Amino acid sequence: MSNLKEKVILITGASRGIGAHMARAFATHGAKVVINYANNHTRAEEVLSDIRQRGETAILVKADVSKEDEVNQLFETTIKEFGRIDVLINNAGMMNTKLLKENTEADFNDHFNINVKSIFFTMKQAAIRLADNGIIINISSTATRVMFPGYSIYSATKAAVDQMTRVFAREIGRGISVNAIAPGPTTTELFLNGKSEELLTQIASLNAFGRIAAPEDITKIVLFMASDDSKWISGQIIAANGAMA
Repeated sequence: MSNLKEKVILITGASRGIGAHMARAFATHGAKVVINYANNHTRAEEVLSDIRQRGETAILVKADVSKEDEVNQLFETTIKEFGRIDVLINNAGMMNTKLLKENTEADFNDHFNINVKSIFFTMKQAAIRLADNGIIINISSTATRVMFPGYSIYSATKAAVDQMTRVFAREIGRGISVNAIAPGPTTTELFLNGKSEELLTQIASLNAFGRIAAPEDITKIVLFMASDDSKWISGQIIAANGAMA
């Protein structure tokens, strides 16, 4: 991944989970990393501190990516600091599992605001501000390919992300590639919260490897997709789920 060196990588929702893991990994490969977060300043500072202690380059930018004015400021701050943005990784998201009949209008709006509007706003900015020959990676989900009870609203948001990814890949031009990565179950706080060991064992049995993915399994794929070696791939939804679906 030597061609990641000195690239400017903007990662939304990078204070914890897969986003934090990606931020650390990109910095290790010599990239300049923008750690976006909305609320959890303490966790974001931990990621920043880890990176800087190794002599690598990163900054924090607070922005609620479900709000267009804050997304615009996120891009402005990044370009002011580093001069350009080479790779946009849309990782920010939420997941609240309820049966469809139990969801409120507020639940619906929260999911679509964070999981879909955020990508709409960042890709609008990328259309004019991402560097030529840049790369956009949207984080989708394997939930769009399965029928898990409780995931109807969440999976609907990720289905929207998938189709926006495909269409935008044909629209944006300037040599920019646009893809989505669709992880399966992954050992993050967001996924593990509230699940029993029995349920986790059952979920692990659904893929070909008999385990739940670790964040590094997803990060390795994202590292490749953010490199110039991936440039002939565009408009694709790449499942990262161990043959789960």
